[in-house]
Parts: sequence; C-alpha cells; structure tokens
Amino acid sequence: MATNITFHPGTVTYEERSQLLGQSGATIWLTGLSASGKSTVATALEQHLLHQKKSAYRLDGDNVRFGLNKDLGFSPKDREENIRRIAEVSLLFSSSSTLTITSFISPYSADRDLARSLHAAHNPPLPFIEVFIDASVEECEKRDPKGLYKKARAGEIKEFTGISAPYEKPEKAEIHIDADKTSVEESVRIISQYLVEKGYLKV
Repeated sequence: MATNITFHPGTVTYEERSQLLGQSGATIWLTGLSASGKSTVATALEQHLLHQKKSAYRLDGDNVRFGLNKDLGFSPKDREENIRRIAEVSLLFSSSSTLTITSFISPYSADRDLARSLHAAHNPPLPFIEVFIDASVEECEKRDPKGLYKKARAGEIKEFTGISAPYEKPEKAEIHIDADKTSVEESVRIISQYLVEKGYLKV
C-alpha cells in the first residue's frame, strides 16, 4: 500500500444511511463447486429481494472477472487476489446498506476467512453470511452446463477446482444447503428466512 495517502472519512455515517434507506447492509457469500448452482440461487435471491423493494446487488464472475479482475488467472495466487478484491468490493456495497450477494467458488478457507474478517473489522461490524451450496462433484459433472468438467477430465483445463485443484469445504457456514436435494426456490426461502430471523431483512 502507498504511504502517501490519507483516508478521508465520509460525512454520512452508516447508521444515518441505513435509517434513511430503511435497511441494513450485509454480505451473503455463496461458495461451492462450479455448477453447484451458486449463480442460479444468487440470481433468484437477488430478484426475490428486489421484488420486496430491497436494495440488493449480485457480484459474480460475469460482472467481476470481465472487468475489475480481468487481469487475473486461476493460479492459487490469482485466486487469492480475486477473492480479496471481491471481499473489499462486497464490503463497500454492504457499507452502503445494500444486501450484497456474492457467487464465487472461493475454494480456500483462508480467503473466505479474510472476507469475513474485513466485515468484522468494519465500524460498525457488518454481517457476513457464508452460504455453502454443497453439491457433490458427481452431481456437478452431470450438470456441467459449460462443459468445464469434461475439459478438466481431459486435461484441457489446469487447476480446476474439485478435479485437479482443492476445494476446502466451509466448516462453520451460517447456512448449509444440500444442493443435490434442494430446489432453487427452497434455497432462496432458506436464505431469506435466515435473514428475517437474524433481523437483517425486515418484511
């Protein structure tokens, strides 16, 4: 980090912004294997929240990998930096009182822990809700909408999570969804119910 910069505090506090907008911010962090259904659930959740007149925004590979992180590949170092940037962006969105939904494999526990710690260190601390979309490799290979698993098995894609690169499953995710057995609609209901029960979403 450069040493010749000074943080300029905003004149609008988080509490004031939340009160004026009538909602609090939170990051809903969906993690799981490729083709586990993360993006589908994230999209449906975003639509559900917007239909309730809530400010919600989804961050995923389509709007991050092709812009902010287009300079990154898929090496362990690049994956780490990819998630670090996403964590910082999600923190900014959540601090604006937006319900921020991220949908990324984020395979390493340390990277997800970093995202969580950034939210905890914010003043005031912001909710970080880890959602494990738990689909088996076998089920993901059956779905494989982009043919990525087939290419990974053939050696055409190196360091592919779940095949030739590790995925470290969350041990204490706030929400665990068995994606092999749970529909998209039910997944959205489970996440929404959690948000309501914790007071993050007022209906």
